[in-house]
Amino acid sequence: MTALPLKTLTFPVTGMTCAACASSVESMISTQMGVEKAEVNYATQSVKVAFHPDLIEPAGLQQSVQSVGYDLIIDAIGGKEKQAEAQQSHYRQLKRNITWAIILTVPVVFIGMVFMDTPYANYIMMALTAPVLFIAGKNFFINAWKQAGHGRANMDTLVAMSTGIAFLFSVFNTFYPEFWHRQGLHPHVYFEAAALVIVFIMLGKLLEEKANSNTSSAIKKLIGLEPKTVMLFTAQGTVKQLPNAMIPKPYRLALI
Repeated sequence: MTALPLKTLTFPVTGMTCAACASSVESMISTQMGVEKAEVNYATQSVKVAFHPDLIEPAGLQQSVQSVGYDLIIDAIGGKEKQAEAQQSHYRQLKRNITWAIILTVPVVFIGMVFMDTPYANYIMMALTAPVLFIAGKNFFINAWKQAGHGRANMDTLVAMSTGIAFLFSVFNTFYPEFWHRQGLHPHVYFEAAALVIVFIMLGKLLEEKANSNTSSAIKKLIGLEPKTVMLFTAQGTVKQLPNAMIPKPYRLALI
C-alpha cells in the first residue's frame, strides 16, 4: 500500500493567552504519531502542521490540543471567521465574569482589611470568595487539571495552586480556629488575597486578549494586502498573468 504524501495545513487555534500556551500547543501536536513538524504563530493564533494523513487526521490533532485545554478549528471553510467568533465570545464571557467577580471581591477586601472583627466575618468572606474562585475563575482550575494530566504546568497551574491553597487553608482556620489557639497562635484567613489574585489575573487576561485581538487584526489586514495576481515578464519577452501564489516570493512583481 502506497503511503499518502506529506500534507501541510494551517489551523486556527483558540484559547491561547500567553507564549507558554503556544509552546504547550506546539509541543502537544509535535508529539503525535504522524506529525513531522508543528509551528505555532502566537500573533495570528494559528498552527502550521506537516503530517502524514495516513497516520493521523485533523480530528486527531484537534483532540490532542483539546486535552490540554485549547482547541483547533479544523473546518476548511470559514475557519478564520469561526476563530474570530470564538474569541469574541470568550472575551464577552471573560468581561462578564470579571464584572461580578469584582462586585463580590470588594466587600471581601473591606471585611478582611477593616471589619475583620465583625461577627461571622470569616463565614461571610468564605461565602463571597467561593464563587469568585470556582465559578468566575473555574477555567484556571480546569486548565491546571488538564495540564497536570499530561505532566505539564503553566500560569493557570500557579494561579490554581496559590488561590486554592489559600482558600482551603482559610476554610480550615474558619471552622477549626482552636487548632491554632491551642498553640498560642491566631488563625488568620486569606480569602481577600485569593479573590484579589483571581480578579487581577482575569483583568490581565482581558487586557491581553484585547491587545492580541487588535494585533492579530492588523497582521491579518497586512497579509491581505498581498497581491492576488502578478504580471510575469519572462526572458523571452512574453508576459503572463498568473496567480500570486504560483510565483516564488522574490519574483512577485505587481498588483493587477
